[in-house]
Amino acid sequence: MNDSHMALLCALHDEHAAPLLRYVLRLTGDDQLAEDVVQEALLRAWKNPDVLAQGPSAARAWLYTVARNIVIDDRRSARARREIGLETVPERARSDPTESALDSWLVADALTQLTPEHRTVIVRAYYMGQSVAELAELLDVPAGTVRSRLHYGLRALRLALQERGVTGR
Repeated sequence: MNDSHMALLCALHDEHAAPLLRYVLRLTGDDQLAEDVVQEALLRAWKNPDVLAQGPSAARAWLYTVARNIVIDDRRSARARREIGLETVPERARSDPTESALDSWLVADALTQLTPEHRTVIVRAYYMGQSVAELAELLDVPAGTVRSRLHYGLRALRLALQERGVTGR
């Protein structure tokens, strides 16, 4: 490891360790596990110097993706679920509620980054099923303003999710 690689790793840690720990703590609710996940994500960055060379924004996205995947892998493990192995595989695959829950937490965390106006219209339109006309009346603004807030709010939400390592599916 050369000095520039070490300097990049230190800068990566200094800039991203604390926010990454808060993010993982929201996902896990477990201080010790969150610290272990952040340590593992930073260790993987150290082992993968190409990540460091991509710049701070790409490195941050990579770290959040790695941390999220570590949490998902931990939750899926037999140890986490306290499962006993089966000799036969179940006939019907079940959806993974852990990934769905983590996605929900990730979106909720990203929503906190939006302005109150954007957050309000997104939550009321997409989660509460309110129409543009209903929102315009409720918020006492023109329907065009509601549509504009939805457009720019979704754009800001997409950026907030990308900062957390979520890419388009």
